[in-house]
Amino acid sequence: MQNTLTICNYCGCGCGVYLSVKNNRVVGSYPSRNHPISRGNLCSKGWHLHQFIHSKNRLTKPLLRKNGKLVPVSWNEALDVTADALLQTKKQFGPDAIGVLSSAKCTNEENYLLQKLTRVGIGTNNIDHCARL
Repeated sequence: MQNTLTICNYCGCGCGVYLSVKNNRVVGSYPSRNHPISRGNLCSKGWHLHQFIHSKNRLTKPLLRKNGKLVPVSWNEALDVTADALLQTKKQFGPDAIGVLSSAKCTNEENYLLQKLTRVGIGTNNIDHCARL
């Protein structure tokens, strides 16, 4: 069993958490006793942080609806379709017709970049995050 210290990605607090790895699979998570933020504690989300990593329900490639069915596509195709739809919506209805919801499973850095894209790239302040303390 190998334990790796990392930061919980469920909110902006930055709690210290160890991920337990066995046979190249993350099998558990537990708090860092000496971490200055979490001080040996985790919320219920932090205790279950590891569960989504190897979930069979986790999406691993982009899907696009074609003829009523979701089919795997390349990242380039998925990004092109998304960019075209966003540009068309912005052109037709204005930037405030677009809203963005970020994820607690992203890093703080990824969430920061998404809010910059939303505010500067798209031109709207309509961004929210699903993590609440």
